[in-house]
Amino acid sequence: MPIAPIRGLFETHLTVADLDRSIAFYRDVLGLELAHVIPARHAAFLWIGGPGQAMLGLWCIHSSPMRQRLHTAFRVDLKDMVAAVERLRAAGIEPREIGGARIEEPVVLAWMPAASVYFDDPDGHSLEFICMLPDDPRPDLGTVPLSMWRAAQAAVG
Repeated sequence: MPIAPIRGLFETHLTVADLDRSIAFYRDVLGLELAHVIPARHAAFLWIGGPGQAMLGLWCIHSSPMRQRLHTAFRVDLKDMVAAVERLRAAGIEPREIGGARIEEPVVLAWMPAASVYFDDPDGHSLEFICMLPDDPRPDLGTVPLSMWRAAQAAVG
């Protein structure tokens, strides 16, 4: 029996080099709502999915030579993910697959299955839009473009 059954992730934190630049990226480009800024701690918090749902904390590391590249995935609806590929490009952000290759459409991680689009924030953190799909897992397919996944599902169904 677990100590407490975990129902989801409420918050995650990233270190950033320029707090204002990162607030602008997450608020203005990704559309997260700014919840609170603590200037004395060089920190900001943004709501994911609306107030009280989930939170992203940003912590400025100033001139520290230490950097970490972390990964955060944001759950989105499939229709929004499909549109996000071009919207990311229009914002000067290159959408890619998990391995780093440039993509023209979301890819499907067939073992889950989930549609996915990766991209980087201004500090090089790996971000992802992800959407679980209602289909049965197909690990044999590996990672495939969404159009190939749909064709494979149509052939089975």
